[in-house]
Amino acid sequence: VEVVETGGGSVQSGGSLRLSCLASGSPFNIGTMAWFRQATGKQQEFVASITSGGNIYYGDSVKGRFTISRDNAKNTMYLQMSNLKPEDTAVYYCRVNIDISSANQPDFWGQGTRVSVAS
Repeated sequence: VEVVETGGGSVQSGGSLRLSCLASGSPFNIGTMAWFRQATGKQQEFVASITSGGNIYYGDSVKGRFTISRDNAKNTMYLQMSNLKPEDTAVYYCRVNIDISSANQPDFWGQGTRVSVAS
């Protein structure tokens, strides 16, 4: 399974970016897809997740500003980020859960895409 994030870049505070995560190569259904981020010198932080059925969860720091969605037909997840703040600066990672069986649901991670927000 290959997981590839795209869409990172540099923006001014208050700007917007849209990240995409494509999962390819799996012969099994894709389960929950999620975004995490890690700023330099800080621990990894949960950003948002979306189940195959469309249940959505957000981290407290992004609620009301970020919107997660997915296109199951394209095996792609999106993160629309609005009203970006300098503290959103981080490398954003996509995690994809593969639903092989009820007892076997491995996770796969992408290499990350960098988001920089200037004040």
